[in-house]
Amino acid sequence: MTDTETLSPPTAATRPRLTLKLCEPRGFCAGVDRAIQIVVLALKKYGAPVYVRHEIVHNRYVVDGLRDMGAVFVKDLDEVPDDGQPVVFSAHGVPKSVPARAEARDMFYLDATCPLVSKVHKQGLRHVKLGRHVLLIGHAGHPEVVGTLGQLPPGTVTLIETEEDVAAFEPADPSALGFITQTTLSVDDTAGVVTALARKFPELHAPASESICYATTNRQDAVKAASEKTDLFIVVGAPNSSNSRRLVEVAKRFGAKDAILVESEHDIPWETVTDGATIALSAGASAPDILVDGIIARARADYEVSLEIVQTAEENELFPVMRAIRDVPLTPADMAFVNGAA
Repeated sequence: MTDTETLSPPTAATRPRLTLKLCEPRGFCAGVDRAIQIVVLALKKYGAPVYVRHEIVHNRYVVDGLRDMGAVFVKDLDEVPDDGQPVVFSAHGVPKSVPARAEARDMFYLDATCPLVSKVHKQGLRHVKLGRHVLLIGHAGHPEVVGTLGQLPPGTVTLIETEEDVAAFEPADPSALGFITQTTLSVDDTAGVVTALARKFPELHAPASESICYATTNRQDAVKAASEKTDLFIVVGAPNSSNSRRLVEVAKRFGAKDAILVESEHDIPWETVTDGATIALSAGASAPDILVDGIIARARADYEVSLEIVQTAEENELFPVMRAIRDVPLTPADMAFVNGAA
């Protein structure tokens, strides 16, 4: 090569080929959209700071974006000064003790708990009201589980994680049991535990309505449909996102040769994606679409991409925010952020 020669960018003829299967639905669900919107609207109406107890949703991009707007994330209400500014509770829900403490300090708070999580809380309370001991199927330590356990009176609920927990559980009255489920687990995730419970306790009462979040089911169904004959399945989501981790597990179980959880295109081992490979792409319910767009853009820059849409459902759910902030106008830029597009 002479000093004046330069390397030409790859052309369609020289770039490796890549089939990219894009899952729909993916990304933000209505509960996440509502929670983010509540923080943005509160900042617009009341100004910064707006305090947020724990991560509003499990995604670093979203949390960092809200922090840049003036949100202050705290682990506990003790970190919030008595300055009259609003406090937002995360989409995962909180124990009853949290709003009680806020009210005791005369705090102004906005509860961004997902309505589907609130429905599970009501189902648990209904079991208790009917004299049943509640069995909560979920993962210990998850914020939603912590919040749900804290909604029910002490001694009225037991966490069940595995079929082994079912075998070890001996209730005072086997005829007075009811179960509820962490929303971010799918029907497949809970099937074994529910079957074991029903077999051991024939009089077990199911929830009055389905506990599983529609978004969890829809995203897992799309991943199932896209997994077969896929070399690498990429799920965009945070490491602490339960529903995102489940998507990785589903992809492996339904035929993907490999599946990984990434936070952005920078986490993808592109050097392993060879000519003619097939990758699939989805995102957890708290991951914004701008991160998915970044992965698609990177793929198109380096590969000759054949894009396939794998759609298994349409989502049109909308959860309105509370009246106190419903009248606040949002700019197009605000809406783009709320919808995960910026």
